[in-house]
Amino acid sequence: MSQTKNFNLPDLGEGLPDATIVEWFVKEGDVIKLDEPLVSMETAKAVVEVPSPFSGKVLKLAGAAGDIVVTGHVLASFELDPNLPQRAEGQDTGHHHGAPAEAAPAAAPAPAPATAAAERADEGTVVGAMVSSNAVHTEQAVAVGGVKAVPAVRAMARKLGVDLARVRATGAEGAVTMNDVKQAAANPSTLLPSPTGRGAGGEGPTSTAAAVPSPQPLSQAERGSSARTPLSAAGKPMRTAPPGVVAKGQPEPLKGVRRNMARVMADAHSKVVPTTLSDDADIHAWAPGNDMTSRLVRAIVSACQAVPAMNAWFDGDNLTRTLHAQVDIGIAVDTDDGLFVPALRNADMLDARGVREGINRLRQQVEDRSIASSELSGYTISLSNFGMFAGRYATPVVVPPCVAIVAAGRARFQVTPVMGGIETHKVIPLSVTFDHRACTGGEAARFLRVLIDDLAKVH
Repeated sequence: MSQTKNFNLPDLGEGLPDATIVEWFVKEGDVIKLDEPLVSMETAKAVVEVPSPFSGKVLKLAGAAGDIVVTGHVLASFELDPNLPQRAEGQDTGHHHGAPAEAAPAAAPAPAPATAAAERADEGTVVGAMVSSNAVHTEQAVAVGGVKAVPAVRAMARKLGVDLARVRATGAEGAVTMNDVKQAAANPSTLLPSPTGRGAGGEGPTSTAAAVPSPQPLSQAERGSSARTPLSAAGKPMRTAPPGVVAKGQPEPLKGVRRNMARVMADAHSKVVPTTLSDDADIHAWAPGNDMTSRLVRAIVSACQAVPAMNAWFDGDNLTRTLHAQVDIGIAVDTDDGLFVPALRNADMLDARGVREGINRLRQQVEDRSIASSELSGYTISLSNFGMFAGRYATPVVVPPCVAIVAAGRARFQVTPVMGGIETHKVIPLSVTFDHRACTGGEAARFLRVLIDDLAKVH
């Protein structure tokens, strides 16, 4: 009698509670071998390729692309093939969270042969790599439907509506890169002819007859009564529906980065006692060529060194504080998917060029979704340069265990009184939010004073 096993979604990094299905590499009824790509999942940090923990026939897949699977819940069910290689029980990479599925055999599993095997079963996975046996499999380009690309590239193609089968591949061994997809989206004329009728991401039927033409806008006559209008059927102005009426727009679940952002912000709001101080830094003396972000980073380093209490972690449960000798600054990066905060490590050791190179590297990795999870945590203070878009002052959110965050608004010119008259000076609005459980108002004010003084320097 064939043996049936379930594979539960493992923790894909740092206790993430769930993940979103991006793409299945198999369908129900397919035969898959041990460690072959099974599915790509989007977490709060990256798109991760999950290999198959078994060899055999795929009986059931838990959901379709876009569905959210809770960590520890069944991801797929398999009918094991005794003629294909299987992993030993003690080396199973599935973190079997929760109760076993009903389809599992009634026989009790064999006890772990050694402590090492038990420790192996508890190993987690890191974003961008999947633990399998005793090796780490980094994200690789996989050929699906004749198109070779890593999961993050496929996810981006779906998001931008780009057919991977029509993208000119410039990557190693004919793989489509993230830049290839973005260029194709920006300039559709570069796309190759589509003889296959595939969809965005490189999937779909292989018959040209299956290709579906792009929908064309309906004419006024075709739209008829379904067209939007500010008037009712009786010709009277439409009124806003009362609060008890269900909205017609369909709610959609938050996924990936945006889902994690919602959790983190709610957690921070429930724990931190925030207080914000605001002021302007006069940068009238700046020489041409100063890098705004680099100067802000340098000013934060100076302020942290002058007031170490702001460069700290606070444990509210145990009422303990950890002061840091190094300054690791979390740089807020806004994306369409949500907020990323990668860490600029050892900012106190970097010159202006090093700061700029480090920030550019982090932004590129965030954009490509290739950044490691270790780069998205462990910072000692954070910076939000929201002024590059708009806004003057803000009340940025302090995310525990940090105790402070600096926000810089949009630079502006203002009239400044000087000896003998007035001048027009350029200023940067600054806001510093701190956790009043861990820092005093005096410490925060002195921190802000050092920020302002450092930014006022010529270089």
